[in-house]
Amino acid sequence: LTFMVGGEANALDKARPILAAMGKNIFHAGPDGAGQVAKVCNNQVLAVQMIATAEAMALGVANGLEPATLAEIMRQSSGGNWTLEKYNPWPGVMENAPASKGYSGGFMAELMAKDLGLAQETASHSGNSTPMGALALQLYRLLLKQGKGKQDFSVVQQLFVE
Repeated sequence: LTFMVGGEANALDKARPILAAMGKNIFHAGPDGAGQVAKVCNNQVLAVQMIATAEAMALGVANGLEPATLAEIMRQSSGGNWTLEKYNPWPGVMENAPASKGYSGGFMAELMAKDLGLAQETASHSGNSTPMGALALQLYRLLLKQGKGKQDFSVVQQLFVE
């Protein structure tokens, strides 16, 4: 668990022992609100990586590649990313990943949609363009419409195989 904290540095120093008991990484992101901005930026990257990984996995499998082999090739090559390392969305590739457990556990798709919505609001307020984040939000909203909001966000894989 990573904590991205906004606010006064001395307040973080007081809270650090409690946060350290729950998580490994603790960052002071800046003033009030900066932690939230860091979180939505990070989760936007994660969502886009997950979607790209899911899309590529479906493409490779549809064209005859074994999912575990494709995942390892990409993991060791320029396509390597956190989802390939820790959280592959293709069922059976990683034994303990939510995808291999019916997309149960993990970070719910509805929470990813919420964070992507917050990222879009943040971008709007600052005048930034985030087309990949906007597309990711639309795909996660589609999952919510399909009733998959309580499943792990890696369930986005199903959009590319059904």
